Amino acid sequence: MAARAVIFGCGGTTLTPEELRFFTSRDPWGFILFARNVENPEQLRALTDSLRQAVGRDAPVLIDQEGGRVARLRGPHWREWEPALDECQHFSDIDARARAMRLRYRLMAGELRSVGIDVNCAPVLDLVQEYSHAVLKNRCYGPDMQGVAITGRAVAEGLMEGGVLPVIKHMPGQGRADLDSHMNLPVVSTTHTELTNTDFAPFRALADLPMAMSAHVIYSDIDPTAPATLSPRMNVIMRQEIGFDGLLMTDDLSMHALTGPFGKRAENALAAGCDVVLHCNGDPNEMVPVADAVPLLEGRSLERANAALALRQDPQPADFEALEAEYAELRERTVHA
Repeated sequence: MAARAVIFGCGGTTLTPEELRFFTSRDPWGFILFARNVENPEQLRALTDSLRQAVGRDAPVLIDQEGGRVARLRGPHWREWEPALDECQHFSDIDARARAMRLRYRLMAGELRSVGIDVNCAPVLDLVQEYSHAVLKNRCYGPDMQGVAITGRAVAEGLMEGGVLPVIKHMPGQGRADLDSHMNLPVVSTTHTELTNTDFAPFRALADLPMAMSAHVIYSDIDPTAPATLSPRMNVIMRQEIGFDGLLMTDDLSMHALTGPFGKRAENALAAGCDVVLHCNGDPNEMVPVADAVPLLEGRSLERANAALALRQDPQPADFEALEAEYAELRERTVHA
């Protein structure tokens, strides 16, 4: 039976009886975890097991584990990483950078799969600008579209080698936003032609990947009335011009870039062409109307969801000590270059 077209968060480190009943009855397609859900590896593995047991299937469990500020798994139990932009700036050689980032995310994937997490919301394909908002800026890989595409491919391959599905974000490109979409609705006035030639390019290059997350950003030269998440016009751009035919999920419906009742936000996103909506904060007062508004996955959206999960493989065998040593050697080489 098809699941409902929504990904939900939960409130704490274990499921409450109310959450268990809600997830069992509403059957979301997947779940997403945050720092509030994490104490230690044993607890986290038990939580991911209980989420899947609630819906009676091997539902995808997502996280944002980019490294740097956006990392839900932290020390001492998990590796700490510097922000992606700082990492990338160590390397003037694109091949060395790509190899280092592939190793970084292969190591991350090993940690994620060990606690039952099989989808990571990375790579970040937004092109950084001088004026990019600080909430995004050091999570990017750089300003060069070819370099970002190569780096993003390496990130995705490292994750998939470790049995973790990547999610490209924030489509079609959020680097030109000078506001934080968690708090405000950014408006980008760059022309469609310029966006096509720059910001859209990394997403075109990685359009074969199975999952993507939309941007809560208005691109006023294309659709001045709605952010990409809620814009049928932007959906056509993402599907036809960028060429992405995988599963398109929204960014978090709770972000203040969006307004209005939560059920209507969900309805509008699906009507615009998103396949699945994402609601992260675990607040039942918001989750209930979202669940009431979203249908079961069907048609092309169901096909995309199934196609994404079909790529979820067991991790390839890895010698993690050797991978760490290679990563450290690459970093050391840049220090003395």
